[in-house]
Amino acid sequence: MSDYVIYHNPRCSKSRNTLALLQERGVEPDVVLYLESPPDAGALEALLQKLGKTPAELVRRGEAEYKDLGLGKDSSDDELLRAMASHPKLIERPIVVRGDRAVLGRPPENVLELLD
Repeated sequence: MSDYVIYHNPRCSKSRNTLALLQERGVEPDVVLYLESPPDAGALEALLQKLGKTPAELVRRGEAEYKDLGLGKDSSDDELLRAMASHPKLIERPIVVRGDRAVLGRPPENVLELLD
C-alpha cells in the first residue's frame, strides 16, 4: 500500500499527467477510479478537509449533471456533497492524498507540494 492515493479518471488529461508526474518522481500511488467506485458524502467531506476547500470549490459546474440536478450558486454544501456522491462526474479531478494533506492536480504540478 502506498502513502499516496490518487482519485483518477484515466480519460482526463490532467489526471493522466498528474499520475505520470508522480510516477516520474518514483511515486506509485494507490489509484482510485472514482467514477467506478465513488466516495460517499462522508469520504468527500474528509477529502475536502484535507484539501482545505468547500464543496462549491470542488464541484465541476460545467458538467451537464450540474445543470440537470438544478444546482447553482445558492446550493448548500449538503446538496453539493450529495450530488457529487451520487454523480461522481461532478467531482473535480484529480485529487492526490498523502496522509492528512491533499491537493487538486490542476495544474498537475500542484502534487509536488506533497513530495518531500
